[in-house]
Amino acid sequence: KEGIEAYFAKVNAAGGVFGRKLALRALDDGYDTEPAVANAHQLIEKDKVFALIAFYGSSPSAAVLPVIEAARVPLVGTVSGAGELRKPDNHYLFNVRASYADETASIVQHLTTIGIRRVAVLYQDDGFGQSGLKGVTEALAQHKLAPVATGSVARNSTDLGPAVTKIAGKDAQAVVMVTLYKATAEFIKRMRSAGESPMFVALSPVGTNNLIELLGAGKSTGIVVAQVIPRPWSDKAPLVREYKQSMASFRPNTAYSYFGLEGYVYAKLMTAALMRCGANPTREKLVDALHAGPFDLGGFRVNFKPGSNTGSTYVE
Repeated sequence: KEGIEAYFAKVNAAGGVFGRKLALRALDDGYDTEPAVANAHQLIEKDKVFALIAFYGSSPSAAVLPVIEAARVPLVGTVSGAGELRKPDNHYLFNVRASYADETASIVQHLTTIGIRRVAVLYQDDGFGQSGLKGVTEALAQHKLAPVATGSVARNSTDLGPAVTKIAGKDAQAVVMVTLYKATAEFIKRMRSAGESPMFVALSPVGTNNLIELLGAGKSTGIVVAQVIPRPWSDKAPLVREYKQSMASFRPNTAYSYFGLEGYVYAKLMTAALMRCGANPTREKLVDALHAGPFDLGGFRVNFKPGSNTGSTYVE
């Protein structure tokens, strides 16, 4: 949210988009589907927003698809790599980040390259987790391997006992965790208490800063996290330098984060597409402008190719 607001503030200070100021209206869905749908209706029908931006989570984002399609309101950026959000017929949805298939393929390639063959999977039992499990399983199959064990946890739960029971003792060299930070931290703590010390690997939605905070810096060393956005503490990419400068101006002393930079990317993409719409934008013009890419956002490239609504395959 702060990343989006920081970029909007930067644009507004320079005169806005053809003289129009950008404003963010933010509602909290608690990472649940019913509030997400209710919020989408609120934003579109009552608040009369021009477009939607930065929805979080696979299941909540999937639940709002019928709403945005019926209203013909574009949604730019979902913090999700789920395959169900990447169907070409989702005409008004524009995914910026790489898919979970991209992330898991990179993870498995990394693990097999360093000689790891025995891989277990912990997954959140919803669209996010199941998509990640599918990606890991398919990527392992490319190397003629299969998960040595799998365990699941319900969304918004930290009841990891059953999952630890299923995975501990299976001699896993690595565990890929398709879970968010609370469940991930609890799982790592329980596995270590059980005397298990595989390599722990998480997908990008985990919430890296939150995970480190929960575990403690000393106990988070060595955990591998895939990322789909450039490192926000680096100065290599112009995008990152701009993000850090904007955050310093907008809200000094705010910690940089992957999610903050991702929000900044969404806001910058939205603004660039609006600029291409001209002085009299419409939602359909915005859709056409997004499809007409590519967009170079300062060392991070977004391009929605024909038949695709995913703008990037970047995984680090």
